[in-house]
Amino acid sequence: MSRWTVVIPEKTDRMVRTHLALRGSRKGDLSKFVDRAVRQAIFHETVDAMKERNAEAPVELIEAAIDEAVDWARETGA
Repeated sequence: MSRWTVVIPEKTDRMVRTHLALRGSRKGDLSKFVDRAVRQAIFHETVDAMKERNAEAPVELIEAAIDEAVDWARETGA
């Protein structure tokens, strides 16, 4: 595990802590919440970058790549 020291606005801190409290938060929930938020942000940025990169690609090429990946996953059990 890594430790981060971050500075966030008071309003954001109150929002997050209130949200967690309403869900009946326990020790460690803030760390889990931040971890999930960071992972989601990275995922969405990656998806946006892929969409932008492939914006000009023909639909047939993208569908063929998807089909190939699905076939591979089924064959390998991935």
